[in-house]
Amino acid sequence: MRSLVLLDAPSNLGLRPPAPGTVPGVYKLAGALREQGLLQRLGAREGGVVVPPRYDRGEWKEGDGVFHADAIAAYTLTLADRIEAHLRDGEFPVVLGGDCSIQLGAALAMRRLGRYGLAAIDGSADFRHPGNEAVNGPVGAAAGEELALSTGRGQRALSDLEGLGPYLREEDVRLFGLRDGDEDLPELRAVGIAAQTVGEIRERGAGAVARAALEGLHPPETAGFWIHLDADVLDPSVMPAVDSPDPGGLLPDELGELLAELARSPRCVGLNVTIYDPDLDPDARAGALLAELVVGAFA
Repeated sequence: MRSLVLLDAPSNLGLRPPAPGTVPGVYKLAGALREQGLLQRLGAREGGVVVPPRYDRGEWKEGDGVFHADAIAAYTLTLADRIEAHLRDGEFPVVLGGDCSIQLGAALAMRRLGRYGLAAIDGSADFRHPGNEAVNGPVGAAAGEELALSTGRGQRALSDLEGLGPYLREEDVRLFGLRDGDEDLPELRAVGIAAQTVGEIRERGAGAVARAALEGLHPPETAGFWIHLDADVLDPSVMPAVDSPDPGGLLPDELGELLAELARSPRCVGLNVTIYDPDLDPDARAGALLAELVVGAFA
């Protein structure tokens, strides 16, 4: 039986302000899920908190690259140190974000240890980089760029930490839950990143899609894979508490089946949860659902 350790990474450095003079509320994700009894329900060991730097974009403006780049780089190194230590000890980290830029910490930690894969369950690819700005808009928010950065695209201060970039190989990445017709799909498939849309998952069945992906995530060259779970993969009818609640997402039963199939693989080494914003969930209903799905993955 795997030993789970619950680790908080409450960084919001990779998201734009939801309104002038405010900061993204995703830094409250970890606390909100802990209030749902996640530590006890998972039977996890307490892993503590990796405290992020202060959210302050200063004089940043469009065209200046990724905002908070230095702070995110420093935070990624610290988070990677913690995750790496747990992986070396044979523990399974469950990391509570935060925005999607925290995934860089897991990617770097695994890269230090060897070759690993990524199963990203996300409503968007987070693949914005300087080469596709005409389609996706200018770079700036690392939370929309972490997959590009992890595969060696974008600002070198983030994509090549410790000279280890790229942290992930395209052929070792699997994406699940992109909206049908996502503009990134042609580029993703052209560079060798496998992606399954909501419609494709629904047509084939979530369990079947996950099992097929596991076959590709288990080649002899890789030592395992990490799960990145972004709450915006869910349809906004059940998960409105995200920064980009796009319609056409997965339903809870679909996500539950997909997540459980992946998390129960003996080659899965860790999981992070991102983007849920308690400020947008006054009755905590969406948070309760997210906690239930995470617990269910390990039942």
